[in-house]
Amino acid sequence: VDEDKIHIEHIAIDPSEFVEIGDYDLEAIFIRLEAAVERIGAKRVVLDTIESLFAAFSNPAILRAEIRRLFDWLKERKLTTVITGERGDGAFTRQGLEEYVSDCVLLLDHRVQNQISTRRLRIVKYRGTAHGTNEYPFLIDSDGFSVLPVSALGLNHKVYDERISSGVDDLDDMLSGRGFHRGSSILISGVAGSGKSTLAASFVHAACRNGEKAAYFSFEESADQTVRNMRSVGMDLKDYIDGGRLNYFAARPTFYSLEMHLAVMLREIARLKPRIVIVDPISAFDRSGESNEVQTMLLRMVDYLKSHGVTGVFTNLTHAKGDETLTDVGLSSLMDAWILMLNREAGGEFNRELYLLKARGLQHSNQVREFIMSENGLQLRAPYLGQEGALTGSRRRAKEAEARRTEAVRAAEVARFQQQGEHRRRKLEAQIEALRAEMAAEELEARRLIDAESAYLRRAKLDEEEARAMREGVAVRKRVDGGGDGAE
Repeated sequence: VDEDKIHIEHIAIDPSEFVEIGDYDLEAIFIRLEAAVERIGAKRVVLDTIESLFAAFSNPAILRAEIRRLFDWLKERKLTTVITGERGDGAFTRQGLEEYVSDCVLLLDHRVQNQISTRRLRIVKYRGTAHGTNEYPFLIDSDGFSVLPVSALGLNHKVYDERISSGVDDLDDMLSGRGFHRGSSILISGVAGSGKSTLAASFVHAACRNGEKAAYFSFEESADQTVRNMRSVGMDLKDYIDGGRLNYFAARPTFYSLEMHLAVMLREIARLKPRIVIVDPISAFDRSGESNEVQTMLLRMVDYLKSHGVTGVFTNLTHAKGDETLTDVGLSSLMDAWILMLNREAGGEFNRELYLLKARGLQHSNQVREFIMSENGLQLRAPYLGQEGALTGSRRRAKEAEARRTEAVRAAEVARFQQQGEHRRRKLEAQIEALRAEMAAEELEARRLIDAESAYLRRAKLDEEEARAMREGVAVRKRVDGGGDGAE
């Protein structure tokens, strides 16, 4: 106003000061409007409300003629005009003419259901354009007037091959060691005390640790309570909240209607642009609407997150009945991945278990895991599989101890058998060594006898040769002495 960009003209009309006599028109109003427009060079005009101009007059023919003349006067001067009016009986306006001569008609509605109010907006008509015809919730708060077309989303969102970590290495290992797809919707359902909120907080803790922004919408716990609880399992969220990397919003589900909750969440997501969003828990909305309304709201939420490549993690409280767990299948069908968490009673104690029921587009383990929360963080441990089924907790530890004892007995038996075998081996080796020594002695004696026999034969041969030589020498001499022919 001080900069002469907005001019406010207050026209006070007191019906008690007017008496309707003869014909009348709005020429004086046109003069005041034209003066105000020329004063600041206005391009837009707001008339709030049109009923205040005609409340004191009852002639419908003159009213309709002057309303038409007012609209024509504004169009001739190419002024974009916003005119507010009250709704009439069976018509959009009191006079029943404004919606016909207007180019665009917006219908605002304020409803109260289950003691919860919701403002809604609907575009009744908009000449020359294609527009949505559904109702949209809108907000009026410190940020102004916000309208979110949450019911006009389609299935044309982009998909991602990039993986994100859940913050639990053992859970990532169940998905080939790489985690979930970015932009996917993940449902964590389970009974009370099974660790749903803790596992959801692990997702945002991992995202913030990687330098990404996250938004946490809680409908059961305050920020301080969540920070304290997560610190007990090795996750410190306070620094991320103080640094603005994690934005935490806490509100009771009955504070707004379903549509208003959705509008608030989508507005904050659009403003902050986080990479991951936690809604904890969605079962809290059961008190704010029917189940089909809750599913419709979640469908809009999931579509919005997918269209912006934001990973959504939703927790849901389920109720156990006997050995079965009742889960709303309508909710799980909206999600890309479904993690079921249970508390199993066995041997006088409750143990947490985790099942990865589905993960679209991912190879994943279908085995149950024991979910362990400690000051060292979150861990998944494979249960003991035996004839009694999958055992967890103290029963698993007892079976593992029994298996270790059985293995120790078997190991001792194997060691005893190996020791006996070693003793027999050494005994046989000693016997073999004795036989070898005996054989060596016999071989030595045999060689001695053979050598003696060889020496005897050589001596005998020499003696024989000497004897033959001696005989031959005597014979020669005899022939020489006897005058024979002699030797050759």
